[in-house]
Amino acid sequence: MNRNWRTILGIGAVGAFVAVCAAGVVIASRSAQGIQAQQLGARPASEPSKNFPPELAVSDLHASIKEWDVPTKGAHPHDPAVGLDGALWFTEQMQNKIGRVDPSTGSFKEFPLKVDDSGPHGLVADSEGNIWFTGNFRGYIGKLDVKTGEVKEYKMPDAKAEDPHSLVFDTDGMLWFTVQVGNYVGRLDPRNGHIDLRRVGQVHAHPYGIQVNSQGAPFFCMFFTNKLGSINPKTMDIQEYLLPTGVRPRRLAIDGHDLVYFTDFEGGNLGRLDPKTGEVKVWPSPGGAKSQPYGMAITPDGMVWYSESGVMPNTLVRFDPKTEAMARENIPSGGGTVRNMAATADGRVYIACSGVNKVGVVVPAR
Repeated sequence: MNRNWRTILGIGAVGAFVAVCAAGVVIASRSAQGIQAQQLGARPASEPSKNFPPELAVSDLHASIKEWDVPTKGAHPHDPAVGLDGALWFTEQMQNKIGRVDPSTGSFKEFPLKVDDSGPHGLVADSEGNIWFTGNFRGYIGKLDVKTGEVKEYKMPDAKAEDPHSLVFDTDGMLWFTVQVGNYVGRLDPRNGHIDLRRVGQVHAHPYGIQVNSQGAPFFCMFFTNKLGSINPKTMDIQEYLLPTGVRPRRLAIDGHDLVYFTDFEGGNLGRLDPKTGEVKVWPSPGGAKSQPYGMAITPDGMVWYSESGVMPNTLVRFDPKTEAMARENIPSGGGTVRNMAATADGRVYIACSGVNKVGVVVPAR
């Protein structure tokens, strides 16, 4: 039996790892008087990494949030994606299906998978409109032909790579992915189906969300550590970036300047890494230290969106990098944990609400 869905799904706490905070960390605090930032040097591992004020100034988001019930009960929608036609695609992790909804009509279509108990997790559309997904429970990556409904499976070449997790295409059409419990990152060439794997150096790093920057370099979270990683797309060598002590990055998104934003699931913060300088800056999430920021995306206007999964109801938070202002709104259904998001070309945000069996679209106020 694959271990990860029993041990990782819906995890609320992570293992303890002790690390010394690198120099060049900026801790931002939010108060009624405005934004304050403090440049910090190296910090002893025993010293608390952050001390934020309990009350954070945050405005109302005033976004329109439309949600739909997934037709199959108990689907546990995990990740959303934007289709080539603009449709909202999503994985039905616990019902072995890939789903699609047309946000303009609310009409659904579901595609059952032929491999039993696949546990579809992450998904992404290619340039031809096909939907690729990770068969998280069965050690494969699948390609769904949306015209025929046929699915082709690409099995992991190593049995230890048991749980492919998140995935993303680069501009050359290569598919990059993480393997969480197996502790790998990999790439799949859609032209021939060849898969290359590279083991992450630190044991039990739990490689998580993955995105590609403008230079074609994939970045990923090392969820059970206080690190992010990047992959050299030619050699597959991995570079690590140290984050503040106690941070546990779970999802990330990359902006137009190749700055890497991440959600700190353990500490209740939004973070940002500048890979060129190594500088890290973190902002306390409005819901506090136990807010468990999770799924995130960046819209074309540069706004950073994420969800707080540790507060009830779950919230949507929008962060403006220019002003460092945050706005927040409750998810009408309660969310039930928004594990990932996807931004559309016209600035909307697609969400999947696992625990309440819904998917939705967020339209920012204009």
